[in-house]
Amino acid sequence: MVSAILQLSIVLAALYVGSRYGSLALGAISGIGLVILVLCFGMKPGTPPTDVIYIIIAAVTCAGVMQASGGLHWLIQIAERILRRHPEHVTFLAPLATFFLTVLVGTGHVVYTLMPIICDISLKKGIRPERPCAVASVASQLGITCSPIAAAVTSFVIISNANGFDINNIQVVLITLPASLVGLLAASLLSTRRGKDLDKDPVFQARLADPATKEYMYGNISSLLGLKIGRRAKASVYIFLGSLLVIVFFSLMQICGHDVRPLYPDANGELKPLGMNVIIQIILLCAAALMIIFCKASPKKAVAGSVWQSGMVAVVAIYGIAWLADTYFANYIPQMQSALGGIVKQYPWCIAFVFFAVSVLINSQGAVVVSMLPLAYALGIPGAVLLGVLPSVYGYFFIPNYPSDIATVNFDRSGTTVIGKYLLNHSFMMPGLVSVSVSTLVGLLLAQIFY
Repeated sequence: MVSAILQLSIVLAALYVGSRYGSLALGAISGIGLVILVLCFGMKPGTPPTDVIYIIIAAVTCAGVMQASGGLHWLIQIAERILRRHPEHVTFLAPLATFFLTVLVGTGHVVYTLMPIICDISLKKGIRPERPCAVASVASQLGITCSPIAAAVTSFVIISNANGFDINNIQVVLITLPASLVGLLAASLLSTRRGKDLDKDPVFQARLADPATKEYMYGNISSLLGLKIGRRAKASVYIFLGSLLVIVFFSLMQICGHDVRPLYPDANGELKPLGMNVIIQIILLCAAALMIIFCKASPKKAVAGSVWQSGMVAVVAIYGIAWLADTYFANYIPQMQSALGGIVKQYPWCIAFVFFAVSVLINSQGAVVVSMLPLAYALGIPGAVLLGVLPSVYGYFFIPNYPSDIATVNFDRSGTTVIGKYLLNHSFMMPGLVSVSVSTLVGLLLAQIFY
């Protein structure tokens, strides 16, 4: 028992230290934990999540090439046009815009260009920028479990299928998308009256009284509406959306009982359909190639872009974190089943608190799924319950050190979106807690109805 606690403390210490350094360190420092557990304690090493990593590489390559071609600017330009047409509803429309951008592209790092636009619209409409900005940042991460090509969703499908819960990406999204939208709308509604109105906020009024600060707040115009989008950039978006439609087609045919996936013999000679994880990889890589050939997207520019770079950081993080976690938990499955079996059998939804707590530590929804879902299945928790609580893998808003939250604070020139003096009293806490809690409850209800 003492040895198990000591080894767990090593795992947690590696995650904590990695989160403090951020970026690639999340995965790299997990290597120190692996050295100690495997070479010092003699634990059998776990299995790296290679299938998940391959899908992430294919997805971020495709999205990164689209960004290099200018297609992502076109999507953001469309979102900006909608927001500026209805500025009075920016607290509702802004989070919906960032949410659906994430759903389309599979990563929340696509919204940085949109954040200063949201601030600019709200400030000039006299709406406290904290209201739309904070919930829009949360929405950009909430959409990850609603994207059929996101690491969290593809990981859930691969691990669930391996544990006897037969489900595909579209079936997951059909639960998480409506659940997350309800949670997001609840957070947006509560955000409409957050903080003091600008004309009654003494801190903002003091900033406004200074001519230089006023010029800084109101003088900069953030907009992509004047940017000319070429035909090749638009074509890259059509290719990207077309690839998503092909993936949706294969999944829907599977749901309808008319599986059109090619069949191949397995190790026993029995014909089995090609896995959706392989199909997704093939389609996304093909789409990336078509963009390079026909849209003249620069591969060098794609590699230098924010989407590809953030995606590769996620690959390293998931690789290290999931391998470290699997090494520890795989060696203690019998003991955990004995200790926790009764609790999870009576209250299986409690696993949502575990998912949330781990997410606070490791800042990656995909890594939470890959590292914790096998344990959840080993404890006997039904797949339907795990599907319902999937939105709970987003908890890293709790400590505001995630890049999108930090960037949002910096983009808000009014100074209303803040990280508080006591760290946890920050602008993202309320919309994060409300959206994740409501999404998880609605997801559980929907999963129980349909599964």
